[in-house]
Amino acid sequence: MSRDDKAAVVSSGAGPVALRSGPGSPAWPGAPLRLELLGRWRLRDGDEGVVLPTTSRRLVALLALSGARSRAFVAGSLWPDGSDALAMGNLRATVSRLRKLQPGLLLTEPGMLALSPCVSVDVDRLQDLADEVLHGYGDVPEGALAGLSDAELLPGWYDDFVLLHRERLEQLRLHALEALADRLCAQGDFPDAVGAALAAVHAEPLRESAHRALIRVHLAEGNHAAALRQFRAFRDLVRRELRLEPSPRMAALLTSARVAPGR
Repeated sequence: MSRDDKAAVVSSGAGPVALRSGPGSPAWPGAPLRLELLGRWRLRDGDEGVVLPTTSRRLVALLALSGARSRAFVAGSLWPDGSDALAMGNLRATVSRLRKLQPGLLLTEPGMLALSPCVSVDVDRLQDLADEVLHGYGDVPEGALAGLSDAELLPGWYDDFVLLHRERLEQLRLHALEALADRLCAQGDFPDAVGAALAAVHAEPLRESAHRALIRVHLAEGNHAAALRQFRAFRDLVRRELRLEPSPRMAALLTSARVAPGR
């Protein structure tokens, strides 16, 4: 269980059931329902795709990202522009319809809603992988570079709750890619170290820490010319876009390796 696992317990007919508390909460082993929120919204029941109306998809996404929540919170998040009474009415209708379309997807209690722990969510796997890269020791997790690459949360969705979690996950992913580059570099796996750093640079071209990670790999591999080109490319970019200079910390990477940054 990850450090964010804090189960809320409710009654569900046959006894206490642990509610998912958000990203990082474990699904039951062999969870038959698989929810994808990275790159697209898709729900699969075994090998079959599950088709749900838009309001139901938004509800499922909110619970997958936010964990067990009060009905008032859910209604206000999904229908923020209407009255409280209208929002609660919309929520009751959506929950009722969803329970008929996909029984077992939701856990409901008076005043509370949650996604069933039998649902496996790809966001949980991304967060677990990022945490392992950032806080783990020894060899990096297998498939870490592929798992951290190109993982935008629900592209094309502009709900406030999606925007908040999208930014949080993107920052987590970028920090993990930078840490992955350093760990792979320390292990002598320079090709994948370069790939991890480049993935961070590509995702956020003006992010200095991503460029520093790439420069560290080039220097560790003895590619001083490549490190210098990367420094100059970033320097020219921030001068042009932000009218700023690279930080002294970035220039120090080159001077410590006796590479002159130039003007």
